[in-house]
Amino acid sequence: MDIRKLQRAIVDGLEDVKGHDIVVFNTEHLTPLFERVIIASGNSNRQTKALASSVRETVKKRGLDVLRTEGEDNGEWIIVDCGAAVAHIMQPGIREYYRLEEIWGGKAVRMKLGARAAPARKPAARKPVARKAAARKAAAR
Repeated sequence: MDIRKLQRAIVDGLEDVKGHDIVVFNTEHLTPLFERVIIASGNSNRQTKALASSVRETVKKRGLDVLRTEGEDNGEWIIVDCGAAVAHIMQPGIREYYRLEEIWGGKAVRMKLGARAAPARKPAARKPVARKAAARKAAAR
């Protein structure tokens, strides 16, 4: 299994339901149990449950396995175990209290977030007035 495909599926599922503060950590050097820990926040019980459901659906649609889900009863902290990657979906207060980033945060995985969002726009062209002001400042030096 390609861990990058699994982590992409999990992050896409989180982004579909507007999960925020998404971070991905490489844990291969810390434990043989899984290769990635993905942490995200949801603002309410309803949103954390929706985030977990979206992760499960996205992972399954891409032909990957979801082993189990824990914590959906109260929705404050939900764990979605996908084997090689584990997603922790937490409300901000719970996340701040437990600080999982301090435990698993040794090696953050560089990953493009918002990959499903609209394509990036070109930077706006500078207005002629701004160019003139910049030229005056340079000349004044």
